[in-house]
Amino acid sequence: MDSLPYLVPSSHPDSDDKIPRDPPMCLRMMNPPASNGFGEVLYNVVLALPALLSLLFLLTRLRLSVRKLLQSRSHIMRTYYSFLWVICVLNLCWCLLEMQQARNHDKETAWNVMSLVTRFGLVLLEVSVVVFLSQGYLVSGWDALLRTLLFSGIFATADALVKAIYIFGFGIPLFTTQDDAGDWHKWGFWLLHNLFFAAVYVVILTLPYTRWRDRLPARPSFYRYVMILFLLNGFEGFGSLLLGFGASFGYCVYGFAGFAYYALYPPLLYTTFLSDFLREEDMQMEEAYYAEMKDAGYFDGDWE
Repeated sequence: MDSLPYLVPSSHPDSDDKIPRDPPMCLRMMNPPASNGFGEVLYNVVLALPALLSLLFLLTRLRLSVRKLLQSRSHIMRTYYSFLWVICVLNLCWCLLEMQQARNHDKETAWNVMSLVTRFGLVLLEVSVVVFLSQGYLVSGWDALLRTLLFSGIFATADALVKAIYIFGFGIPLFTTQDDAGDWHKWGFWLLHNLFFAAVYVVILTLPYTRWRDRLPARPSFYRYVMILFLLNGFEGFGSLLLGFGASFGYCVYGFAGFAYYALYPPLLYTTFLSDFLREEDMQMEEAYYAEMKDAGYFDGDWE
């Protein structure tokens, strides 16, 4: 899962040969005209709200999360928590830059670069989760972390490099939305990309029925995570297939899947892998126990 084509600016307004005067309905919904009306305000709110809510949620739990992580020796959890912050900040920066790009098309290069950086971070997280769990759910320590980051970093770098070649070398607008249904150069790339990730998640879903089932966690939340990502990749791949054949309805399918991925992945990662680890129940119990003992007078002698 990798593109954010659902709320992006169209090509330069001078490109009349590429943007028809009456684009498909789903394309108009994904790419409203730059204006100061209600449509643009709603567009900006929908675009930025998921990233902003994710950041606000992390901020409300920052103190307790940092305390828990400092007390813990889990390098993996510290790394994932740090990555989650980076991704949320990048998503918000991407949204702000996209809003400027919708008005000022000379920032298209900067917007493409920010899109590549943001997607690099998300692919790195996705792949690192799979690589880490493939080493065994109970592994820990620097060795497992370094192996995870090395492999996922190489994969995410290669993925970003291929996209950069497509965009800046071949001039194929992977991250911009225009009326380009039927362009297999673009939609064929996204179809193969989504099919690859979907196939990886199908393999993970079948592992519990093989002899390698003990290498993965038995928690239902992990398989919900894999199933959701499989479905999102499947829907986005289906949208790419429709657009490759020239069906404009594919913009609706592809745009919805892309928006859902962008909005859901940070909270999905948090609830699946970090929420239980960072929960504050133990701290609250200790504080409540201390308060009860203090009210009962157990610590009165300490002040004499």
